[in-house]
Amino acid sequence: MQKILPLLGVAALLGACQPDTQSINTEKSTAVETVAQAEQNQTTETERLNEWFAEKFEKQLQMSPIWMTFLGRKEKYDQIDDMSEAEEKRQLQWQADNVAELKKNFDYNKLTDEAKLSYDIWVYQFELDAEGEQFTDNGYVFTQMQGIQAFAAQFLINFHKVDSVADMHAYNKRIAGISTAISTLLGRAQKRAKKGVRPPKFAYEGVIEQAQNLITGAPFDEAEQESALWADANRKINALLTAQTIDQATADELLTESKKVLMNNFLPSYQALVAWFKADIINTDEIASGVGNQPNGEAFYNFRLKSNTTTSLTAEEIHQIGLAEVARLTAEMETIKTKVGFTGSLQEFFKHVDKGEQFYYPNTDEGRQGYITDTETYLAFINEQLPMYFGILPKADLVVKRVEAFREQDGAAQHYNPGTPDGTRPGVYYAHLSDMSAMPKNEMEAIAYHEGNPGHHMQISIAQELTSIPEFRTQAGFTAYSEGWGLYSELLAKEMGAYKSDYSDFGRLVTEIWRAVRLVVDTGLHSKGWTEDEAVAYFKSKTPVPPEAIVSEVRRYIVWPGQATAYKIGMLKILELRKNAKAELGDKFDIRGFHDTILGGGAMPLDLLERRVNTWIASQK
Repeated sequence: MQKILPLLGVAALLGACQPDTQSINTEKSTAVETVAQAEQNQTTETERLNEWFAEKFEKQLQMSPIWMTFLGRKEKYDQIDDMSEAEEKRQLQWQADNVAELKKNFDYNKLTDEAKLSYDIWVYQFELDAEGEQFTDNGYVFTQMQGIQAFAAQFLINFHKVDSVADMHAYNKRIAGISTAISTLLGRAQKRAKKGVRPPKFAYEGVIEQAQNLITGAPFDEAEQESALWADANRKINALLTAQTIDQATADELLTESKKVLMNNFLPSYQALVAWFKADIINTDEIASGVGNQPNGEAFYNFRLKSNTTTSLTAEEIHQIGLAEVARLTAEMETIKTKVGFTGSLQEFFKHVDKGEQFYYPNTDEGRQGYITDTETYLAFINEQLPMYFGILPKADLVVKRVEAFREQDGAAQHYNPGTPDGTRPGVYYAHLSDMSAMPKNEMEAIAYHEGNPGHHMQISIAQELTSIPEFRTQAGFTAYSEGWGLYSELLAKEMGAYKSDYSDFGRLVTEIWRAVRLVVDTGLHSKGWTEDEAVAYFKSKTPVPPEAIVSEVRRYIVWPGQATAYKIGMLKILELRKNAKAELGDKFDIRGFHDTILGGGAMPLDLLERRVNTWIASQK
């Protein structure tokens, strides 16, 4: 009996340690229901938020007929955006009201991770615009790089599609609308000039040349050659006639209408633009420098750095990053110089590459076509490799074109224009080919990958084709993200098997050190008081870039402060995120998954991109 009692006690204790099956099942059920309810709440709040974004973004689009045309839509097809300062202020207030509404009506904690990103991007865009309002009069309205004086014609020629009589009437009304916009923006430029804010003399000369190019030729004078817009109007009307969409009488009426608005609206507005710039050029600085000497110039430049890099890096920090990157890349260039058997100094190797005829196409139409054809070949090769590095691939086509004559500049940078989200208009890689001595063969491969695939065309096309995020995110633009991706793509292409020639790989290093030099030169110009000549001299000492291209580049940085710093800062961030993901995931790291994470959410500030990558890493773990 004494033995049995202790055993019964132990049994009782053990029984107390066993699970109460009914109680635990109830707890499990409650936990599952709680998680399910939380997920349902997230889904409901996210769906509500996405509906709100769709409504607000549509209203935002309706404020910009130009933007809608870029997207392939034909609403307000006969209108141009209101480019007045009053409209800018009205739209900023609209943004402020929307952000207040967003914060009041939605519970951030009930959103999914992706919806939180959407929320934060929407707020970020407004806060950046609101901060920039104090610098409204610091930016340049017309320069050789930017300004409606050249963009307007490019827009009508390349983006305003004419499929009907109504479309052509809209085209003609837009010519009149552009004339109004030119007058409005000229007034804003004059206001800034009175405050001492003028671009340098070379920018004035560029604006005058571009504007005069557009009002030279028929119907503006007796020249046999047609002006750009008159030729385009004829081309579009003749296409309607050929397609039998219209008869000859209607074609004649449309041409008469085009000529009337060109002569009565377009010509006077451009003549006024040219006249003022010619009169005011006497007030420009002969020795060009940065914006640091402007009223409030230092603060303006710091804002430009913030808005372009989406970081809090100071001008001095960016300058030092640039110096370090220039040193690193110089060492890599020395390695290739030795590899190809060149025994001289790196500067002598630069001259060898710069002066060697084998590194350039003939400055003829055949040479220009050769540049385009070889670029298409490089892009065709890389397209075959894409599925091994990306899960998400773009549907939109890509074409390579020479820049239109009226805006072409010797040595100016190649660039990309996106297609439409529905793919009806392809993306276009544009190259300035007026001076083939400024277009070295050894650099063209890297630039093709930057502007085409896997660079801007891929990044922007994928963003526009995304359906898993609100539409406003598919159209968001953050320079450090997009240009950082473009520069990263140049290096990625090497991993994909490109640059089979050592000289092409050297060209890749040239384009990368080019972007590192930008960090030094841009901050030098706008924060350290460098002149144009000092910036050009530094650029020449570190790269074999042709002199014409260097001058064009430095002048670009002068009139577009901060923009050039985004490329390297963005690339370095993407490389940092990739390195961290590899370290965290080890064998689980998937390059396709990483790239899809970077591109699958559209453009965003770099700190939000880091958050998105970290969320992906956690999901892979």
